[in-house]
Amino acid sequence: MPTASESESRGRIVLAGTPLGNAADASQRLREVLAAADVIAAEDTRRLRNLLSRIDVVITGRVVSFFEGNERSRAGELIEAAQRGDLVVVVTDAGMPSVSDPGYSLVVASLAAGVPISVVPGPSAVITALAVSGLPVDRFTFEGFLPRKSGERRAALTTLVTEPRTMVFFEAPHRVEATLVEMAAVFGSDRGGAVCRELTKTYEQVIRGTLAELVTAAKEGLRGEITLVIAGAAPDAGVARSDEELVAEVLRLEQAGISRKDAIAEVAASFGAKRRLVYDAVIRLRADS
Repeated sequence: MPTASESESRGRIVLAGTPLGNAADASQRLREVLAAADVIAAEDTRRLRNLLSRIDVVITGRVVSFFEGNERSRAGELIEAAQRGDLVVVVTDAGMPSVSDPGYSLVVASLAAGVPISVVPGPSAVITALAVSGLPVDRFTFEGFLPRKSGERRAALTTLVTEPRTMVFFEAPHRVEATLVEMAAVFGSDRGGAVCRELTKTYEQVIRGTLAELVTAAKEGLRGEITLVIAGAAPDAGVARSDEELVAEVLRLEQAGISRKDAIAEVAASFGAKRRLVYDAVIRLRADS
């Protein structure tokens, strides 16, 4: 029986999943396709060299950098190499290329150019975090990285208030606390979630609890690669509420430091009401009081 590398046809681009941290998770097929590659496009060439050493693979192909900053400009070069008959392998620092990592633009350009694309499956932080989160996994949505700026991040979260599926996010360690604080403000502090840190690595840690509890944990400082898993909205999210309930929620958000305008927008999104109706209710009930 031919090995994976022997049966892997050339003149194509292969997206290869790499370990999240534990080198023992590298598949035999990953080892073989890296050894057989004519060109290896790596998000970080130093990390690639380190991985090759850890999994005991010797390569003969050419290594080029392939990261967010040069993805579009490098894509043409990689496509041309595949069109010449080269086996081009794309790897990122961890997990699957194109999933919140470089690769998507290359896939689109390759398909447009008629260059075959294949995959060497590998570890996924999304699926790994879901599996250990303790939250429903029958239906979920992957949201990737939220915007870095607070206002844009809050706006993005507001659109997800009534999302019923479990949600998965990636986040940088220095923004985890701020993101969780905003999630608690937008989704409600009693919404369930899990902070998954350094998955498959020596210091792997999964913190489960309400968003309020996760905020407290984050204040102590969290380092490393972070994946957040957040419970979906309750079935009654978006059900019409009385004016009193709408105004009470606006007041709660204002007390948490959110402007009235943003609070009204969030309450409207959360309860499926029109912003004007929420605004009118606030003005009317405050005038009455």
